Amino acid sequence: MSAGLTPEGIEALDAALNRHVARGSLPGLVALVASGDDVHVAALGHKAFGDEEPIGRDAIFRIASITKPIAGVAAMLLIEDGAMALGDPVGRWLPELSEPRVLRTLESSLDDTVPAERAITVEDVLSFHLGFGSIMSRGPYPIQQAESDLGLKTLGPPWPPPDLTPDEWIARLGQLPLLDQPGARWRYNTGATVAGVLIERVAGTPLADVMRERVFEPLGMADTGFWVPAGKMGRFTTFYAPSHDSGELQVLDRPGGWWSAPPKLPDAAGSLVSTVDDLWAFAGMLASGGGDLLSAESVRLMTADRMTAQERAESRVFVGDHGGWGLMMAVPAAGPADPGAPDPADPAGVPGGYGWEGGSGTAWRTDTAAGLSGILLTQRQVISPEPTEIARDFWAAAYAAAGS
Repeated sequence: MSAGLTPEGIEALDAALNRHVARGSLPGLVALVASGDDVHVAALGHKAFGDEEPIGRDAIFRIASITKPIAGVAAMLLIEDGAMALGDPVGRWLPELSEPRVLRTLESSLDDTVPAERAITVEDVLSFHLGFGSIMSRGPYPIQQAESDLGLKTLGPPWPPPDLTPDEWIARLGQLPLLDQPGARWRYNTGATVAGVLIERVAGTPLADVMRERVFEPLGMADTGFWVPAGKMGRFTTFYAPSHDSGELQVLDRPGGWWSAPPKLPDAAGSLVSTVDDLWAFAGMLASGGGDLLSAESVRLMTADRMTAQERAESRVFVGDHGGWGLMMAVPAAGPADPGAPDPADPAGVPGGYGWEGGSGTAWRTDTAAGLSGILLTQRQVISPEPTEIARDFWAAAYAAAGS
């Protein structure tokens, strides 16, 4: 267990991050590393290229898939209330998914199906075993075209946001067959959007209100939400994506764009915005065993690996060599690590501990074994789930600063 951060390590961390800003890989970033009683925050560069004002610690970023574990906590609070249980069939609240059919094979046409062998449960949804999600093998398959035609956006980036309400979205998903039998296989992403609709239905309250009342306000996450009010727009970063042709960065979304008004679909898979201090309030709550918000048992359930060894091997590009999946976030693998895998602190690998990364260039992990938490917020879209160069540099320097 690390006892703190060294001055030399902090200096090296800032230098490693500043190299990326200085060479124009991105306009700016905000990063946090915490170990023991030491918390260091670096705010480097600007909110946008051409912006003369330095980026502030309070800059607001699109956190993409870091939304998932935050929504997962909202789900666990409803479970603690007794409003639902992990073993409950979701058809009780989501009748659209109460009688699913399952494709005979990925190559099958949409009418070549078999009945589901059992109901989809709450745990299936939160652990991404509901039977629908990312397809890692070569396509395209008929189901991918059908999903695209319905505008669900579960198999690609969450931007631009779907032009569907939660009820419309889940109704369209219910028109599609599942890819796998419920519980049979881990597939990324779709379960999180379903979880958001489930939370809303169970609570009888819009998801944004549930998240604000049950998570954001108790933790003091004043700048976290599904959109950015006009009064905070000056702190909102510009979002960039590399061109497919040249690799040069192009503006994908500006302040005043997609996040300037409440969305039709508050997507629990990836549409929150937040700040480094808000995310540290969330991460610190989990690191303390749930604090005053969540029970230690709920934290244990969220951070328990629910992947099989085969699933971990098939999904290595997502969870890394030492990772598994719990409820709505990556966790340390329960089984033995690949003997040829790099150390979790190695810059070539994914960091240890629990947390998740976002396709907007964001990352959060808490490594309890090393006594380290890290948060990296950038505004450059990430295409691959593999760690980017800046993420590798960040984690290598963070572990070194903590003496791990």
